[in-house]
Amino acid sequence: MRKFAFILIMITFYSCSPNKNTKVSITVEDELGKKLSDGRLLLLLHHQEGTEPRFAVSDDVGSAQVVGMDFENYQEGNGFEFDVEAFGYPIENLKDIPPGEYWAQAYIVKYETYKRSDGHTVKMPMDQWEGRQWNRTPGNIFSTPKKIQWNGSGAISLHIDQINPPVEEPEDTEFIKHIKFKSELLSEFWGRDIYLGAHILLPRDFDKRTEEHYPLMIFHGHFTPDFGGFRTTPPDENLEEEYSPRFDIYGYNKIQQQEAYDFYQKWVSPDFPKFIAVEIQHANPFYDDSYAVNSENIGPYGDAITYELIPHIEKEFRGIGEGWARFTYGGSTGGWEALAVQVKYPEEYNGCFAACPDPIDFRAYTTVNIYEDENAYFLKGPFRTTERVGKRNYLGHVSAMLKDMNYKELALGGNKSLSGDQWDIWQAVYSPIGADGYPKPIWDKYSGEIDKDVADHWKENYDLRYIMERDWSDIGSKLEGKIHIYCGDMDNYYLNNAVYLTEEFLENTDSPYYGGEVLYGDRAEHCWNGDPDLPNYITRLRYHTMYLDRIAERLKKTAPADFNHSNWVLIKKN
Repeated sequence: MRKFAFILIMITFYSCSPNKNTKVSITVEDELGKKLSDGRLLLLLHHQEGTEPRFAVSDDVGSAQVVGMDFENYQEGNGFEFDVEAFGYPIENLKDIPPGEYWAQAYIVKYETYKRSDGHTVKMPMDQWEGRQWNRTPGNIFSTPKKIQWNGSGAISLHIDQINPPVEEPEDTEFIKHIKFKSELLSEFWGRDIYLGAHILLPRDFDKRTEEHYPLMIFHGHFTPDFGGFRTTPPDENLEEEYSPRFDIYGYNKIQQQEAYDFYQKWVSPDFPKFIAVEIQHANPFYDDSYAVNSENIGPYGDAITYELIPHIEKEFRGIGEGWARFTYGGSTGGWEALAVQVKYPEEYNGCFAACPDPIDFRAYTTVNIYEDENAYFLKGPFRTTERVGKRNYLGHVSAMLKDMNYKELALGGNKSLSGDQWDIWQAVYSPIGADGYPKPIWDKYSGEIDKDVADHWKENYDLRYIMERDWSDIGSKLEGKIHIYCGDMDNYYLNNAVYLTEEFLENTDSPYYGGEVLYGDRAEHCWNGDPDLPNYITRLRYHTMYLDRIAERLKKTAPADFNHSNWVLIKKN
């Protein structure tokens, strides 16, 4: 007979009648409970079959319900009493969940203890090389979804019997290599070994032409399991075409395979310029990437990437190894990172191509001006208050409010920036450390009231437009000709507003004039990256080739005399 360790969660709420109670008990198998100590317990309810509740939490109106609570020092066999006041999303309180039939799931996000070099001891999730995805993190445990009748009375039991498996890391191929690199800077900060990774696409004849050294193209963005968009075989003949709800087309999976194969054919053609393309892996306890800058809460990722990882890659794979031969590019998070590293390390990179960047001017932190607005969630007038919008489509139709997007993270991760999602990572990167060792909130996650002292810290350290304007007399000459920004004028997250403000500054620069470009896509959503003639669902698959003409122009102006412009190769002399 199998023995079980029990976590007993008692949830009492009133639905139709205040006298009717519902009890929820959760059991955990012995082997899974033995490795459980600290974490966050999530109760998830979904109204649709076919998608596990853990994969159905979103900003949209069709989101699954999630309620979360933290726990510490779990002792095997002891029970937990689920706090009846635990915060939930989309419905805030358990008592307000309407009666009905749901698919229920219990999920535990495990926390680890970090003794950081700044003296703080914190508990938070650890990336397990999956890209800090809470619902997929290896080692996290959960129950098999179970259909329940939620009616305000009776008992509901869920059994945690599943565990996320380890990640299968990709294998090297002729063109794509993978590295995992221990960062001394990050390891010192976090008090344990911290690794950076990279997927590296090598040029044709790399092993044959060992005298050649190449420019480095650094693609910033989210964590990827392997180098994306490169395929050495034609599309699968029997591939069943899938529908893409994002782009509203059928067969997008086949389009992706064809584009990846076309890229390979270009890459190996004799007239295609040779360079090294790199996708960096820098997940951390807060998110699937670090934003590639130094941060009080996340650590010195900017220095680790620029001064540790990139020189290591250049040494191992014959990069030229100088700032004039490095270019950065990316979209969304990667767009912000591309511009940020160019601004903060102006001589270490020779050009950035920032598509649909996350807010680069915090006067337009999506739809919030953190310096002038008092509240992030509400617009308040003398006679009425209205919610601030958070997400739209190309027609301007709103699908999510900014408050709801933040409430989702509050339910998933609590009030310490641990949801692993968008607003929490911005806060973790940009904020000073709070007294408890966690990021100091830019605004109260529940009320939306903005902390102006935190806003000032953000401004001085991470508002890229402000930093460029403040320091232009010192860094302007180092940035001349290097800044290229692209954004749709109907970006889903209103990111174009910050680009407008930044463009206004850039166009008024002198001594020197910035000498780059800022372009907008007409009615283009997130993430338009600069091509006015092709749809976004195509251009987003061509990042590695889109900016080559501009890079070639930049190299002609700045490369040394011994650089071979016919194929971008520096042949180093013995």
